[in-house]
Parts: sequence; C-alpha cells; structure tokens
Amino acid sequence: RAFRKLWVVRINPAARLHALSYGHLTSGLKPAGVGLDRKSLADLALDHPAAFEMLAKRAQDARPAPKASARA
Repeated sequence: RAFRKLWVVRINPAARLHALSYGHLTSGLKPAGVGLDRKSLADLALDHPAAFEMLAKRAQDARPAPKASARA
C-alpha cells in the first residue's frame, strides 16, 4: 500500500499540470485503451513528462462526458 500511495502522489501533480485530477486521468485512460498500471504512470510522470503529457491528452479526449443534471 505504501508504494500505491507513493505512485498516486507522483501521478496526481503531473495530471494537474494538464488540468486533470488523478481520478479524471484514470477514468479517461480506460476508454482510451491505455492499460498502464500506477507504477508505470508514476515513472512516466517523473522521468518522461512528454510521454505523460501525450497520455494525459488521450485521457482528456476519451473521458466520458459529465452526466446531465436531473434538476431543472
């Protein structure tokens, strides 16, 4: 669990640089067909920011649209 927390701590600020939260990043990567685990994403965020930026853009483009509010 300690490593999982460390990886999330590394991924979240990198995602925020691209106007995404950690949750929005991960929810966009699934429909984009990106199957990287947290460890790999953390390594990219730290050591390969250009590659992480490409993934963040793919996640942003593939993210599902927000649900419409039922309130009128």
